[in-house]
Amino acid sequence: ECVLEPLSLPESPGGVAAVESSPYVPCIFCKECYLLAEQNQLLKHMIIEHKLVIADVKLVADFRRYILYWKKRFAEQPITDFCSVIRTNSEAPLEEQDNYFLLCDVLPEDRLLREQLQQKRLREILEQQQRERYDISFHSTCMFCDQEFTGNRSVLLNHMAREHAFNIGLPDNIVNCYKFLAVLQEKLDNLQCLYCEKVFRDKNTLKDHMRKKQHRRINAKNKEYDKFYIINYLEFGKSWEEVQSEDDRELLDNLEEDWSDWEEHPVCAVCLFCEQQADTTEKLYLHMQKSHRFDFPKIKSEHGLNFYQQVKLVNFIRREIHHCRCYNCQEKFQSKGGLISHMEETEHITFLPARSTWDQPQYYFPTYENDTLLCTLSDSEDLITEDQSEDIPVVSEDISNLKALKQSSVLNQLLYEENKSQERF
Repeated sequence: ECVLEPLSLPESPGGVAAVESSPYVPCIFCKECYLLAEQNQLLKHMIIEHKLVIADVKLVADFRRYILYWKKRFAEQPITDFCSVIRTNSEAPLEEQDNYFLLCDVLPEDRLLREQLQQKRLREILEQQQRERYDISFHSTCMFCDQEFTGNRSVLLNHMAREHAFNIGLPDNIVNCYKFLAVLQEKLDNLQCLYCEKVFRDKNTLKDHMRKKQHRRINAKNKEYDKFYIINYLEFGKSWEEVQSEDDRELLDNLEEDWSDWEEHPVCAVCLFCEQQADTTEKLYLHMQKSHRFDFPKIKSEHGLNFYQQVKLVNFIRREIHHCRCYNCQEKFQSKGGLISHMEETEHITFLPARSTWDQPQYYFPTYENDTLLCTLSDSEDLITEDQSEDIPVVSEDISNLKALKQSSVLNQLLYEENKSQERF
């Protein structure tokens, strides 16, 4: 039996699509929900009703994912494990005092979450910018002369810079160009100057003002435009002005390699037998041992499995479980739950079948294309056996014809000709 379609392990929380498609953001503590555009209302609700203050919310790259993450964590542990407590009216009687909780990036877990969300947003923005750079289906009209342009966005932007002295930057520095132009066009339609943002009585007066005052440019202090420039996504917690003002020559003062800021990100690997996820392999192995009596480290040690054999074993088990088939007795079941119950009751889950069953080349290929567990497997030096200690880095699966290959090698002919040549001299 073959797996003919690409498989994917479950993702959390609730799946990526569900998170991205929902326009609502829930309260961390209760069932209240607010539209994403009503972010300030949600923050106000959590301060008044639940005494929670989130620091530097404007630096959170994905507010919805941030709230969902902490909603899950606060359900698992007390809020005091994560937040600093701020007591108000400390000199007043006890009944008049209030405790507020501050959630900020001083907490390493919070800072890591913010950085992960920032990196995710940066990847998405760079992918969008890359698509726009090579898009030849762009179509728009000049804001100043109503001339239409098709092809690449750079044609229009270069035209406005050259013919109308209106320069918003290099095309490669801009992202979401359609939305950017729409925002600028709306301001002009509302008779508003793009630079000083004053409103005028008619279109001709606005044109004369922008021409005479040299206001055919945007206001760099207007934060509304920040989202359209790549530089604003590059570094966590910094504005484009801070990034631009940094002197890169400081990097030359210390040429030594420094890996102190290297941080290992959670792996979110999935159990071999159920949909339980863990952010480290140690937690996942512990779960499989306690819940399913499957001790992966012990099996790895007893059988002396190297990295590639571990890969094949994981893919073999994944495929058998996908087919609802016991990998020891080959009995098939109608559901995964029935299979796991059988394997645990008969202890078939604890012991591996014969090595020849799973140590096959076909199991080099992942059963699930997003199987993070495969990326976390290790090959400890103390597990290397005599049979695995050859100096050859890669060995063919089938070496039965190795002697015949050596005899028919083209190198033999070259060596024969070299020896003949030396004999002549």
